[in-house]
Formats: sequence, C-alpha cells, structure tokens
Amino acid sequence: MKTTIKELEVDFIGGQEPLTVQEENALSAYFKKKKTEKVNSTEKKKTKLHKVN
Repeated sequence: MKTTIKELEVDFIGGQEPLTVQEENALSAYFKKKKTEKVNSTEKKKTKLHKVN
C-alpha cells in the first residue's frame, strides 16, 4: 500500500471569525501562566547552579 500525504490548508483551520472576549481572556491567562512558570523554572535553575564556598 502506498501512503498518501494530505496537505492541510493552514489558513482555514479554525475558522475566519475573530476571537471572542472569553477566548481572548483564556489565551491571555494561559500565556501569563506559562510566562510565570518559565520565569520560576529559570530562577530555580540559577539557584541550583550557584556554589557556596
């Protein structure tokens, strides 16, 4: 059997209508959470790397 590759029309996935206020707020909260998690994880890494003599 030959496998076929389907090319997706990326411009049309998810629809063309703008985001609702609820969707915008949900995305904003998600990205804020991810940013704080990233900052916290880098702070933890920095504290682990410092040696105390």
